[in-house]
Amino acid sequence: MRQPAKWQRSFRYAYEGVKYALATQRNMKFHFFAAFAALVVALLFGLPKTDVLFLLLAVTLVIVTELINTAIEKAVDLAMPDIHPLAKIAKDVAAAAVLVTAAFAVITGLIVFYEPVDRLIRSGRLVEGHAFTAGAVWILLSLVILSVIVVQTRFTDKGTWVKPSLLSAVAFAVSTLIAYRTEDTLVSLLGYLLAVVLTLALHDKRRRPLGSLLLGALLGSLITVFSFYLYLL
Repeated sequence: MRQPAKWQRSFRYAYEGVKYALATQRNMKFHFFAAFAALVVALLFGLPKTDVLFLLLAVTLVIVTELINTAIEKAVDLAMPDIHPLAKIAKDVAAAAVLVTAAFAVITGLIVFYEPVDRLIRSGRLVEGHAFTAGAVWILLSLVILSVIVVQTRFTDKGTWVKPSLLSAVAFAVSTLIAYRTEDTLVSLLGYLLAVVLTLALHDKRRRPLGSLLLGALLGSLITVFSFYLYLL
């Protein structure tokens, strides 16, 4: 039986490495999802070629460093199965490389998407005289809270469906309200940044799984946008 060419074997082994990392590493799954979302948004915004190149560079660096981090972790586990301070240092430094490239990717995304997001927010800015009143704001937040509670109790059955996080829903509802109320796009983005930081803090404390937090954020944002358009009718 004819053996595959050397370059074909190399490609297959590399592909198997990517599949292994994606199937077993939680961070790799998140990086792939974030990269997919960023590229889809870039396509929708029609970013120029230079911005796309920077975005692809950031995505590639994050995925490559995560692959290297996985390889180092497995090699260290093979060479030193028992706990050892040097093994910990090797793993920590490899994880730090991923953190640095992830920070670079976040900064790149903020720079690349700022102007398109600014145009989008300005195009949907509230016209004068249609702003939410204080009473309408509290009604909206109550509606978000009640909706999340209903979803948690009525449409989830013994953990078979992800339960949305109430805190992330309220945080993103407030952030969306800030985006509608303010005329400064930077303030709007800072509001969303605070909501993201809260979501990551909740995930870091392992109080809620990531799917629950993302679903809560989506519900809070969508309910706020839907309520806003109903309020204008």
